[in-house]
Parts: sequence; structure tokens; C-alpha cells
Amino acid sequence: MLGDSITAGLGLPAQDTLPAKLEKALKANGHDVTIQNAGVSGDTTAGGLARLDWSVADGTDAVILELGANDALRGNDPKLTRLSLEAIITRLAARRIAVLLTGMLAPRNLGADYASRFDPIYPALAAAHQVVFYPFILDGVATNPALNQGDGIHPNAAGVDAIVTRLLPKAEELVARVTAGRS
Repeated sequence: MLGDSITAGLGLPAQDTLPAKLEKALKANGHDVTIQNAGVSGDTTAGGLARLDWSVADGTDAVILELGANDALRGNDPKLTRLSLEAIITRLAARRIAVLLTGMLAPRNLGADYASRFDPIYPALAAAHQVVFYPFILDGVATNPALNQGDGIHPNAAGVDAIVTRLLPKAEELVARVTAGRS
């Protein structure tokens, strides 16, 4: 799982991070998977692109791509965010690595114009590259104080559980694509 602090599990013990809990849920459903945590707190899409080759080891079958929150929080140009995400997806495809793209929405305090340029990035890339797509990684968690740490941004353990519950069907779709590709 290539991502930022949501993937890294900022403020959480290792067993409560998103990759760890998603792996556990997939195994409980009978999938023999290992999810490596390639999350770096504060990372942007450009940072993810820069570290892609050493963060995603040879032999990797699939990547859950969770980047973009920091781009939006910093007000980065959505065109640059899109270019970085597209380059990551393209490079993974060239390595025959399946992708589950998790979307992000721009914070609404950046204005409607910014949101109208940022929010469509993810569905457009998912459609163009025919990758598995989960529209908003923080769906049901963002702005819910009971599911976030004190900073109001990062999910707590219960928030990670909520993400796993919603993300699990898409993760299983990704596993199915990898399995079908081996046939």
C-alpha cells in the first residue's frame, strides 16, 4: 500500500494501521495476501512518484495507491497531482502490477474552484486506466470526531476499522484481478 500518513498510520500502533487491518480482513475472508506498508507521513503524489521504484519491490502483484491528501491540504496545482498519479499508475502497469486507486476530495475551505479541479482527478484516472477504484478513502470517517484522532484529520483505530469495512470489497476485487491474471 503506497500512501501518506493514512497508510503509514500516523499516531497508531503498527497493528492498527490501515495496511495491517486490511490484510487481516482479507485473510479472514480466505485470501492469502501480505500487505506491505509503504506509507510516508506528509507525502505528496510527487513524493510517492519519486520513491515508487524502491517503495514497491519487484515481485509485487498489486498496489493500493493512497496519495493526494497532502497535495490538497497544501493547495498544490491539481494538474501536477494528476500528472504524478498518472505516472505512478503507468509505471505500475508497465511492471504488470494491478492497482486499486483510492480517491481523495479537496478540503472545501479551498473553495469550489479548487475542488472542481481536484475532485475529478481520481475517477478520471480510474476510468482512463481501468484500475479498481474506491472514490474517497475517508468516506464515512472524515469530519466524524469519534473516528478521528484529536487532530481531526487522521483516523483513529475505529476510523481505520470503518475504512477497512468500506474498502474491503474493492480490495477483494483487486485480489480477484491478480488471481485472474495468473490463470
